[in-house]
Amino acid sequence: MVDSIGWGIVGFGWVARDFMAPAIRQAGHRLVAVCDPGAEARDAAATLGARAHADLAGLIAEPEVEAVYVATPNHLHRGAVEALAASGKAILCEKPMAAALDDAEAMAAAVARTGAFYGTAFDQRHHPAHRLLRDAIRAGRVGTVTVIRIVYACWLDRGWTAIPGQANWRIDQAQAGGGALMDLAPHGLDLTDFLLDEPILDITALTQARAQDYAVDDGALLIGRTGSGVLASLHVAYNCPDALPRRRLEIAGTKGLLIAQNTMGQEAGGRVTFIDGATGESTPLPFDTEASPFLEQVRAFGRSLRDPAGRDAWSAARDLHTMRLLARAYAASPSHRPAPSPVAPAA
Repeated sequence: MVDSIGWGIVGFGWVARDFMAPAIRQAGHRLVAVCDPGAEARDAAATLGARAHADLAGLIAEPEVEAVYVATPNHLHRGAVEALAASGKAILCEKPMAAALDDAEAMAAAVARTGAFYGTAFDQRHHPAHRLLRDAIRAGRVGTVTVIRIVYACWLDRGWTAIPGQANWRIDQAQAGGGALMDLAPHGLDLTDFLLDEPILDITALTQARAQDYAVDDGALLIGRTGSGVLASLHVAYNCPDALPRRRLEIAGTKGLLIAQNTMGQEAGGRVTFIDGATGESTPLPFDTEASPFLEQVRAFGRSLRDPAGRDAWSAARDLHTMRLLARAYAASPSHRPAPSPVAPAA
């Protein structure tokens, strides 16, 4: 078991408060310090026993902080990662790497130059259900994989906020770098690489701005292909009512079909089923439904921090490839906004 690791968090918003901070505690680690310019965020951190700083320099000066989770809006990732890399702290940065490709390239260069231990927080790699899927693929259960299909969607309107008074930066082009495609597609692109042990190489996309009253895309369809010829289809959206089925992952092959329902996301649980290609028989597959992907991610990062032999699982170069795929996907799809007025989800 890994001994307790002292963590810092840069940007104490919704995901950091509701998922990362609890995961640090559940893993037996310690949340030592938080950096956030907002007084309310610093007060929230103090209630958890963390020392609160208004600027990054204060957090970097904390000797007990060994690893830092960067959870600021996307456009602020680069500055935080460059400073942390220079300080020698280990870095777990939220996806996407940055709001813009040139910032991501600069981040990867800083990591390479300093030798910092860096990982992008692709928590879906660590969901027990997705590890089960990868093991099943490697064991040949579905035969030759032909296609991966992912639906990862939600409803995100202009006024959405998980913390009262906090602005919805995810719909601001300057801060986020895009909309649903930028926010949700990175998980599917990276997860495809994780499941197949090979990345998507070819990609194209169509975006939409169909139901929400903001400038960034509220939905996108991406299609990709790996070097060995596996096809990938991703539907991501900010315009899908949350009461509808909206989180589904399928891996089809010559011997069967693996289906994961409600596993994409921050929480534990979901369901995995295998359908035999010869008989049509459907079999539920068991996995740990109690461990969240955030908890497993913290555990994995902690193990790699203590044992450098495990750091090959984290790669700034690989994550930069995913950023380049996002840039190519946006370049392939000119913006499109239709005439109809925005609509509200059904009550």
